[in-house]
Amino acid sequence: MPIFGNVVTLIALGSLFTAPTVGIAADKYPSRPIRFIVPFVAGAGTDITARTIAAKMTDSFGQQVIVDNRPGAAGNIGMDLNAKAAPDGYTIALVSASHSVNPALRKNMPYNLERDLAPISQVTAQPYSLTVNLSIPAKTVKEMIALMQAKPDFYTYGSSGTGGLSHLAGVLFGSMAKVNWVHVPFRGGAAGITAMLGGQIHSQFATIIGTLPHVKAGKLRWIAVSTPKRSAAAPDLPTISEAGLPGYDISGWYGVLAPAKTPKQIINRLNQSILDALKSPDVGPRFAADGSEPVGSSPAEFAAHIKREIAKNAEIVKAAGMTAE
Repeated sequence: MPIFGNVVTLIALGSLFTAPTVGIAADKYPSRPIRFIVPFVAGAGTDITARTIAAKMTDSFGQQVIVDNRPGAAGNIGMDLNAKAAPDGYTIALVSASHSVNPALRKNMPYNLERDLAPISQVTAQPYSLTVNLSIPAKTVKEMIALMQAKPDFYTYGSSGTGGLSHLAGVLFGSMAKVNWVHVPFRGGAAGITAMLGGQIHSQFATIIGTLPHVKAGKLRWIAVSTPKRSAAAPDLPTISEAGLPGYDISGWYGVLAPAKTPKQIINRLNQSILDALKSPDVGPRFAADGSEPVGSSPAEFAAHIKREIAKNAEIVKAAGMTAE
């Protein structure tokens, strides 16, 4: 047989032996501990969510799923580590809604959220409550809009920081309602709530869990929630969409990503493990401590969600006149 024929034969035989390797590895997956990167500090909502899921995944896999906190650069340091890890299913990371804002705010992103990472599942959704101090007479969205129409650039809203979701929530509200109000950024949502209690600002898009005790004490008032559906934590509170601004939607959310090119079989195994975890009766109450609700989705559904969030947030950032740093 000619030499060329031998080479072709050897290549063909080699492919027969090497092609199933990924499948075999996926069948045995996981055979060692999994690193679960959390790109934010320990003790935060992202950390609580990841550790809750990791414990359930450890039980189902029979292998440790170890949380590794890697905060910094608005969550980009940890996510970049995930994007550059081997695509073998042994490194995953928790992604938050803020990651879908970063591409519009930062010029030189070290990774591409859609190209360099593989969606596994959305894990939670978190509504924000449009909350006001008692100096505001409004009790509904329409009454709130009427106040701002009567006094443009007078009413203020706080946020957890420029470019954060609570900031974008105010920008979108103003844009859709065609009113002007003044953004006051703080270092974290808790500082904004304190300022609202003290009368330094009129309102804030804040978490339900963060404002609940003050609302119960009669010191603050909820107007509506930012998500398309009502919150299980406050089912009597209308959505902004149903109360006057149809289509309004700002949601906090967490999900799980793997490096791009992670085999589909492994992605599906991780997805099933997460979905099983979310069905556990003790998981919902743990998420509720952060004001979040379990979601669960397929990889394709989560990919579509991320794509929509990136596009929507880019439009909001543009409307606010914010520029990339």
